[in-house]
Amino acid sequence: MYRKVSEYLKIWKTSPHRKPLIIQGTRQVGKTYSILEFGREYYENVAYFNFETNPQLIKTFDENIDPYYLIPILSRLAGQTIIKEKTLIVLDEIQLCERALTSLKYFFENAPEYHIIVAGSLLGVAVNREKFSFPVGKADMITLYPMDMEEFLLACGEDDLVKHIKDCFAKDKPMPSVLHDAALSYYRQYLVVGGMPDCVDKYLETKNFILVRHTQEMILASYLNDMSKYNTTNEIKKTRLVYDNITVQLAKKNTRFQYKLIKKGARAAEFENAIEWLVLSGIVTRIYRVEQPKKPLENYRDIDNFKIYVSDVGLLCAKKEVIPEDILYLSNELDDFKGSMAENYICSQLTANGYTSYYWTSNREAEVDFVIQREGKIIPVEVKSADNTKAKSLGVYIAAYKPEYAVKFSTKNFGFENGKKTVPLYAAFCM
Repeated sequence: MYRKVSEYLKIWKTSPHRKPLIIQGTRQVGKTYSILEFGREYYENVAYFNFETNPQLIKTFDENIDPYYLIPILSRLAGQTIIKEKTLIVLDEIQLCERALTSLKYFFENAPEYHIIVAGSLLGVAVNREKFSFPVGKADMITLYPMDMEEFLLACGEDDLVKHIKDCFAKDKPMPSVLHDAALSYYRQYLVVGGMPDCVDKYLETKNFILVRHTQEMILASYLNDMSKYNTTNEIKKTRLVYDNITVQLAKKNTRFQYKLIKKGARAAEFENAIEWLVLSGIVTRIYRVEQPKKPLENYRDIDNFKIYVSDVGLLCAKKEVIPEDILYLSNELDDFKGSMAENYICSQLTANGYTSYYWTSNREAEVDFVIQREGKIIPVEVKSADNTKAKSLGVYIAAYKPEYAVKFSTKNFGFENGKKTVPLYAAFCM
């Protein structure tokens, strides 16, 4: 399956400023697959090492982290010669060996001719940075997210449909109705399947949503296991309480995160570490309210008001035990959840494509779902789950701040009118 990260990796390989590369992301997001596919295509050989399956590796790095000490030993362990610039060295599950993470500094300083990529889950929470030196400035770092809608369509063999969507987005011209309806059908499938590569692969292979849901449940179980494995005893219960409560809060009309909904009398001081753990792990995305939509947006964020979304909409639906057919066939029974589901989807698409999102509210309860900076402009983004695109809150925002244009996501076709760019939900990746 094609992943956009491969384009980044090709640039990284040939860059004169190349550093060791850290790829982080949640479990099952496709880090190892993407790296190995890239290695097989662009290198003569790949030397792959996994700290989870080969504990002996940890002892090797404990002994010495000088690159010229490590290379002969790693060559022996891999059963192949590691050649400068021709071998891709891959260190997987690096969060289990903090010394290996520190070694990247010395690969950068003393042995830059070796190409090395490391991958890890929960790097933000599993590494004891007080004890070990994190290679700040000595390594490049990117985050891999679940497959976005474009990658999903490409995996489904819909290359031409993707081209049509991009063309209509760029020109603000409607899609032919047949293609528009087909793309909306894929959008609903994506809501059920999500972007975790194993789930997408299972769906493409079997078209069986029961098997897809089973795969999602296994991923959710691995997250719960990580909460116990990479967390303090005092925080395990709190982290699980917050995680279980997120989907409940998303179903509320007011999706701003409220501590009191976790349990009676709950306070920020009690649960802020648990929320931070979930954010750093990549399991959830937190977006803050912006008090004023001015540059830089970070300067105007309200740290006491935020929303939390699940990193993958398919996992959200699995966690809520939503019946796939209710999504695929637009059941009215989901009316109270459709809006939150669409918001979560847009959040994941924006995040996967590099945006830091915020939301905005006025003193009179008008609310714009997302505010982003795009091409140097601050753009308000409204999300509707159906074709009803009346957005009073967006009107309030436009009257107050007069943005160059606004974006409305819904099931309506492409268009542009009165400074509002109408974009179908399936085209969120075009942003």
